[in-house]
This record gives sequence, structure tokens and C-alpha cells, in this order.
Amino acid sequence: MHENHEKWEVDFLRRMEFKMERSGLLEPGQKITVTEGLLPSNYYYVIDPALAMSANIPFRNRLKSREGVVADVVENARGFYVTAEFDEPEVEER
Repeated sequence: MHENHEKWEVDFLRRMEFKMERSGLLEPGQKITVTEGLLPSNYYYVIDPALAMSANIPFRNRLKSREGVVADVVENARGFYVTAEFDEPEVEER
């Protein structure tokens, strides 16, 4: 979580997962920027400069922030995954 946030602000961080192809490209606490891509029925996001990519995001869940902070990097059997936090409310899944 962001170090400089007051407790009441932490409840309003949106977390998003990105797939990273190699280890060591990002680390927790690192500030990031993302670029938005558009598909016919979804958006997707890339951590600049092409370090990791999100899953497809429905239009109703569009990310409004373009800057965030890496919260966690984990490796599992499918690869490396980055969780990033953005200063906006978490989306409600329908």
C-alpha cells in the first residue's frame, strides 16, 4: 500500500493484476504508468514501457488513473504476476 496514505484513503485503492513475462522488471513500491488499449468490447492496460499487461477489462470497469504503485510481485506455475494499486475506488463485480 502507499506509504503516504492516511488510513481512510486506503479503502479507496483499486487493485489490478498484470502478467509479466520475466522476473526482475518491477518491484513492490515502484511507481508505474499505464497505457490504455482498446478492443471491440474491452479495455486492456500495459505497464510502461511494455513491462506487463492486464487482462481484458469491461468498459464499465475502465481504469481512470494512469499512475499507480506496484503492491506485489508473485511467481506461480503460470508465470509472474504484478498487483498494482491506483488512487480510485475498487470496482464492484457484477
